[in-house]
Amino acid sequence: MDRGYWISWYNLDDDNRKEYLNWLHNTYIPKRLKNSEILWAAHYASLPNVKHPGEEGRLSHIKEAIPSGDRYILMFGATNAEVFANPTPKEFHDSLSSIDQNMLASRIGERSNIMTEEARADGPDSHEKRADLVPSRCIQLGNFNAGSYQDEDELAAWYAQWRIPSMRNLPGCVAVRKLVSVSGWSKHAIFYEWTSVAMRNKVFVDHEKINPKMEEWTDKVVRKLVHAPGSPNLAERIWPK
Repeated sequence: MDRGYWISWYNLDDDNRKEYLNWLHNTYIPKRLKNSEILWAAHYASLPNVKHPGEEGRLSHIKEAIPSGDRYILMFGATNAEVFANPTPKEFHDSLSSIDQNMLASRIGERSNIMTEEARADGPDSHEKRADLVPSRCIQLGNFNAGSYQDEDELAAWYAQWRIPSMRNLPGCVAVRKLVSVSGWSKHAIFYEWTSVAMRNKVFVDHEKINPKMEEWTDKVVRKLVHAPGSPNLAERIWPK
């Protein structure tokens, strides 16, 4: 049902964090959810000092200047990506009151993507999915571009033939979704749902070591990617509780 996504990454100052979060959770999100085609919203806080599989020298990040916020991730899910083009995020924000727009202005380094779902698979803990479609309490979200267009087919094959199938059997995994972009800097995103941060850390970091051939393929593919600032983010849901 939910195949369209609007994702925003940003930072906040400590001074107005409490006021902003109260406004976001009790005013802004309910206004957006008045559109019946928007099925859910979820707000996450990114965790610091996250360990990723084989990350020593393997993860590359964009060096050009793009908005670098990543401590908070706001996500909306809709029936399809077109929902977020009519109105566009800017058009929706322009329709809000001056009070709402002042609160929006407190976001630091904000960037956003409208994305559509390329593929999805359930993990062994899919029974923990919420009935209201809100994603899990713990997520990992990577957003990135391939190094060149020549690498796109191999990236698609790696997800379809190895990474997504491997998540079907990984304890603690609720679901995984591969997204591609309609608008925004990142052309690709990978969206993992976990039962908890502890389970993710226990099983994900070393899960490929049992298959050296696939670990080698992963290393080859990941080294060709260019991530957004802070990506991939491991985050915990702060709304809804």
